[in-house]
Amino acid sequence: MAIGNVIGSNVCNLLLILGLSTIIKPVKFQRETRLIEIPMCLTLTIIFMILCNTGEGISRIEAVILIILFAIFIIYTIFMAKKGEKFDSKDEENQIKEDVTTSISKSIIYVILGIIGLKIGGDLTVDNCVIIAKAFNISEQVISLTILAIGTSLPELVTSVTASIKGNSDIAIGNIIGSNIFNMLLIIGTSAVIKPIIYNNAYNLEMIILIFSTILLSLFPIIPPKNEMNRGNGAIYLVSYVLYLGTLFFI
Repeated sequence: MAIGNVIGSNVCNLLLILGLSTIIKPVKFQRETRLIEIPMCLTLTIIFMILCNTGEGISRIEAVILIILFAIFIIYTIFMAKKGEKFDSKDEENQIKEDVTTSISKSIIYVILGIIGLKIGGDLTVDNCVIIAKAFNISEQVISLTILAIGTSLPELVTSVTASIKGNSDIAIGNIIGSNIFNMLLIIGTSAVIKPIIYNNAYNLEMIILIFSTILLSLFPIIPPKNEMNRGNGAIYLVSYVLYLGTLFFI
């Protein structure tokens, strides 16, 4: 269920959450996002799939590889946090600028309270949904790919939708990409270091869907209107997710 939860959560992040966020308000792609972060996410997803399909699953050595890749990602994130503005300033798009009126200390408190609230709400949703699912004799694979995946993606849902409503495209899409990378590299990496994870080849279908969805995401910036994921693109993602859920429950 651990690896099914991660794969299902990543599919949910892309198709459901990013799709919904885009329908609410089209997402603008920063130069850094379309040239570096999306290709990086795609590459790491392919590496993750390869590691899962070597041997019986994720061994401790492969887990260490995942953690090292995560460390490289964090270093990149810190570097771009310092250089990002100069990098993105090469774009000719107008950036939305908001005056920060809330003090840093108050913002930190709000963030902490928000994280605590999301954790409590997520736990309540997941725990009770699993109880309901088991009462209806739904398999663990379907539970991990759907109920657990959506439940553990609730923080991303709240964050990305809120960011989209406020016009913060960077947060809306960066949250999804970062979460997917975090799930694959750190969550599975740490879990497999503690105890190697056996991989069920039945998850390869979800892996292929995840890779295809990420490839599609990389194409949106070059499809008119360029450098933007519009409501039509979001609708494609949402419909794809509904069809995907249909195949899990009815096939």
